[in-house]
Amino acid sequence: MSLKKRVVRIVLISLAAWLIFSYVLIPLRIQGRSMEPTYHDGGFSFCWRQRYLFSPPSPGDVVAIRFAGRHVMLLKRVVALAGDVVEFRNGILYVNDQQVDEPYVRFRSDWNLPPRTVGAGRVYVVGDNRGVPMKQHYFGQAELDRVIGGVLW
Repeated sequence: MSLKKRVVRIVLISLAAWLIFSYVLIPLRIQGRSMEPTYHDGGFSFCWRQRYLFSPPSPGDVVAIRFAGRHVMLLKRVVALAGDVVEFRNGILYVNDQQVDEPYVRFRSDWNLPPRTVGAGRVYVVGDNRGVPMKQHYFGQAELDRVIGGVLW
């Protein structure tokens, strides 16, 4: 194979990799413990950007949310959609006054949060690790346009 063909091949592979890992499958390095035990600090996954191209997230989905700029994202679980009423009573999540079964939550603190309605064009997100005080978590309403995509595994 000639040098010219090798260079063209390397350029095409590099371009394809850049396109895929910038716009289709964004690599994620997980930092923090807010999604344990589902995702561990120091773990790795991918965000599939096209997951919500034709439909919005559903309750139970784990999503990547753009937090600051293009490179800082949070992994959170969607627990409620626009128009739903969300509250925590003694660490138990209620949506529309119905207790939510959350098998992915192992430890619970006594989180208490008065009822609040999720606004239009938003989802309510929270981490799976509820074993620490609420003040140590980023959670709440997120605008749908800040949801980058779904986490693959």
